[in-house]
Amino acid sequence: MAMQASTTRRGLLAGGAAAAVAGAALGTARRSAAQRGGGEAVRIGLILPMTGPFASTGRQVEAAVRAYLGANGETFGGRRVELLVRDDTGVAPDITRRLAQELVVRERVRFLAGFGLTPLALAAAPIATEAKVPMVVMAAATSIIVQRSPYILRTSFTLPQATVPIADWAARNGIRNCATLVSDYAPGLDAERAFKERFTAAGGRVPLELRAPLRNPDFAPFLQRVHDAKPEALFIFVPSGEGAAAMKQFAERGLREAGIRLIGTGDLTDDDILNDMGEPAIGVVTSHHYSAAHDSAENRAFLAAYRRVAPDVRPNFMAVGGWDGMHLIAEGLKRAGGGASGDQLLAAMKGLSWTSPRGPITIDANTRDIVQDIYIRRVERRDGQLWNIEFDRIAQVRDPGT
Repeated sequence: MAMQASTTRRGLLAGGAAAAVAGAALGTARRSAAQRGGGEAVRIGLILPMTGPFASTGRQVEAAVRAYLGANGETFGGRRVELLVRDDTGVAPDITRRLAQELVVRERVRFLAGFGLTPLALAAAPIATEAKVPMVVMAAATSIIVQRSPYILRTSFTLPQATVPIADWAARNGIRNCATLVSDYAPGLDAERAFKERFTAAGGRVPLELRAPLRNPDFAPFLQRVHDAKPEALFIFVPSGEGAAAMKQFAERGLREAGIRLIGTGDLTDDDILNDMGEPAIGVVTSHHYSAAHDSAENRAFLAAYRRVAPDVRPNFMAVGGWDGMHLIAEGLKRAGGGASGDQLLAAMKGLSWTSPRGPITIDANTRDIVQDIYIRRVERRDGQLWNIEFDRIAQVRDPGT
């Protein structure tokens, strides 16, 4: 059985030379992973954008994973866990694919985890399938991701899941026509489609649909077109970390003064950078699954653990995806045991429910996707800081995009 699994993993790298390198590295990996008084350490390959334009996502997720281990210990199912963090730079699927191959073959990881952007998660999916290694997506948010491998589970969210509630809120609150502006990649297209379908079904109209480039976006020309079209509102989706630029240019172009309301998903008012947005952000309404201002004992414990790792950073929705992703892995190890196979670990993780810092969540046993509450929030200033203050809740939302 062990020989068969080893052969499967080697098949991921082409050529006998690569297999020889992998075999030599295997002995080193086993020796370095051994722990005193126990079995081989359970290695987790955490692939994240630690440099490049989406480095904030990587830092948030890694800090949350380390915070979870600091708060809950590093031994689950009788085995110590060992993190192997790899930087995929956030922009190159080929890099992610190569890193996933190396982690599976050379380092013999038992889990792949992280994944900041959809194209990168998709690049690793075939590796997880062939090696039968559970892959926990902690950040990427396109609906199709979980369909690309039976070994993928998600602890982040999907864009349709976060978008539909704000479309419903807009229709209920007297907005009759609303332009859309999204980043031009898969999650943005998911958000654009979900908003338009839901908003128009409720009687609304979308007179203008705009897409900004993902890399180095300049929102000004798009916002000028919105200003000229004079819709009642503008729905924006941008990736985590890009909201400050969009908010600044929204203010500079005078859209608020023109009577255009700004709404979006919570990526727009990312907790990590919300304070830097200043006055233009106040009053913006968004829908999302997590706010650092969420009032619960679980969130307070999460914030305290996170501050011990990153004292000068406010955790955002990417961080809670990392915390819950580590919890999912830990519970899988507890239930199946540290020596379990990938299939046994997967079975132990599917269907799990717990109370997260964001509220109650479930990993659906059939889809392996997350089911969670979505909140309607408004940016408010409290005690000298800006916060996403929740004022409505839609319970246990499944992904409507699949």
